[in-house]
Amino acid sequence: MSMKRKVAVAVGALVAPVVAISLPAPTASAHGWVVSPGSRQDQCANRVVQCGQIKWEPASVEGPKGLRDCSGGDPRWADLDDDSKGWRVTPIGTTHTFTWTIEARHATSNWQYFIGDQKVAQFDGRGAQPPASVSHQLDFGGFTGRQKVLAVWNIADTANAFYACIDVNIGGGDDGGGDDEPGDCIAPVWNAGSVYTGGETVSHGGRTWRAKWWVTGEEPGATGEWGVWEDLGAC
Repeated sequence: MSMKRKVAVAVGALVAPVVAISLPAPTASAHGWVVSPGSRQDQCANRVVQCGQIKWEPASVEGPKGLRDCSGGDPRWADLDDDSKGWRVTPIGTTHTFTWTIEARHATSNWQYFIGDQKVAQFDGRGAQPPASVSHQLDFGGFTGRQKVLAVWNIADTANAFYACIDVNIGGGDDGGGDDEPGDCIAPVWNAGSVYTGGETVSHGGRTWRAKWWVTGEEPGATGEWGVWEDLGAC
């Protein structure tokens, strides 16, 4: 082997590992989840409840059709099946609107809602692609008190579905609009992805907060006395 070829081979051996290391890791595709009332994965994403990896991927709870668990059978999202984690319970009336945020518009077979093994409602997707936001009004006649609602988005062209669990208190009082805060909170619910300017108010954790200056991503109650959020008291 010529000296020139030996040098080329040596350089190639050194560069190859660098190239392999530089390649980006595959990422999960986002799809959809229930944002109002706040589903368990939405509460994880907004740091209302301390969760594992699901806080980064609330739209990715996907599993085979026909399941009845909050995690879609995926052990990565096992936090969602833990009923003892202190999930925020949304007070609602006997009718209430549930809203999904859709990040990947899959052709839809139908949308289903369950309490336990009983189907509460089903909406036909007609095989069409849904818009970025999908809302359904549910009638919970016959159910009262604290309940765990399982929302299911069945995809038309795969064997999978997307799952979301929402903890509600039926008959606990509601204006019909889907406010995630308990009690009399009237300010908009804080969202980790929103931008707030000085003077804007939000509700979070049963309290009202006012931004002192421009902020995004900082959770009310977690920034301390001298932080961006001013505590205006319980709702």
